[in-house]
Amino acid sequence: MKRRYKMKKFLSILTVLLFVLGGMSNLAAANGNNKQDAQVRILHASPDAPAVDIYVDGNAAVEGAKFKDATDYLMLPAGPHKVEVFPAGKKDQPVIAQQLEVEGGKAYTVAAVNKLANLEMIAVEDTRKAPKGKAFTRVGHLSPDAPQVDVGVIKGDTVFSELSFKDISVYQELEPGTYDLEIRTPDKKQVLDLSGTKLEKDTVYSVFAVNTADKLEVIVLVDSEK
Repeated sequence: MKRRYKMKKFLSILTVLLFVLGGMSNLAAANGNNKQDAQVRILHASPDAPAVDIYVDGNAAVEGAKFKDATDYLMLPAGPHKVEVFPAGKKDQPVIAQQLEVEGGKAYTVAAVNKLANLEMIAVEDTRKAPKGKAFTRVGHLSPDAPQVDVGVIKGDTVFSELSFKDISVYQELEPGTYDLEIRTPDKKQVLDLSGTKLEKDTVYSVFAVNTADKLEVIVLVDSEK
């Protein structure tokens, strides 16, 4: 029987601001976190956007972040921060300059999405611990021109349904193992073959569909603490 799960939108209130945290040299790694800090991971998911440099509170944070680059979880103290985003190697006029405020004790993934002409930043709160003995998995649709899609077993049940651009599913508890999955349109036409997808126990995954519809691919990130 087809199962349908309620989808949630990215928390757009964080938008551009959190993108700055990727590769920040002056922040501690997440495995040494303070519960008063926020854990933030950055994903560059805009298929035609150039590399960017990010500054936080006037300090260089990351240089040359490119399409499909993702950082580890990094720490940012709770509270407000000044964020500036520049084209890589060009610290003249920021393309974005804004204040950021993050909440301590929470983890986030922040993604740069859409094509360059409509570039935007979106963020979602992450879960970092799986139910014991299970795999915890969610799927995000970050392809700007791909149609609404489902994700399910090839010629079988749908696991994540009705994902549109910038939607991300809730996490689903799955048995560990290897799955022959596919991304498909609601009328069952396959968009991308994901045969041999392996899910390990006690692990949390985010699977993001990226790139344009004619070059659709996935990025699999591990959310769980190492």
